[in-house]
Amino acid sequence: MSNVRAQATCLAAALVAGCATFAVPAYSPDYPSLDRLKVQGLAPVALGTVEPRDPDHPVNRLTLRGAPFAPQGSGFAAYLESALRTDLTELRRLDPNASTRLDATLLKNDFDVSGFSTGTGFMRVRLVVTRAGQTRLDKTYEASTSFPSHLAANVAVPRAQAEYPALVRALLRNVYTDPAFQAALQP
Repeated sequence: MSNVRAQATCLAAALVAGCATFAVPAYSPDYPSLDRLKVQGLAPVALGTVEPRDPDHPVNRLTLRGAPFAPQGSGFAAYLESALRTDLTELRRLDPNASTRLDATLLKNDFDVSGFSTGTGFMRVRLVVTRAGQTRLDKTYEASTSFPSHLAANVAVPRAQAEYPALVRALLRNVYTDPAFQAALQP
């Protein structure tokens, strides 16, 4: 009887561990990119909507080795919104009443650690900048990453968790260094 109880306990522990949600670390800005953007003399910017908000949308649902991988909040679109808000605040350009508005749509969000030695990530975002109702920029940006991974999940998963904010930084670096984006935010 105790052998059956021990097996049941082990099975329950394995099921609970297998259902754990892996958290995405907090975003931190890419300060060199922000420093280059600061000297551009950008207009104040209102952060509009970042879509899709539906937590069941495929871009908001990632897994690492079968377990959910999710940021705090309502999904990866909210994570991107938070990153944009952080950067605009750091630039001292965030103004909810500004006539220049930035909206974003997360089109593709993929993270894969199923390989033996390499993990990959890919993100595609559509950004729209408007001023007084006129479109100044409507462009799609992409970023990808690859990082050392491992067959063992206890090595691969922490590496993947740490890499996701780097993917977002790479995407936003591509946005911030784009002359068309910089021109759209000029006063």
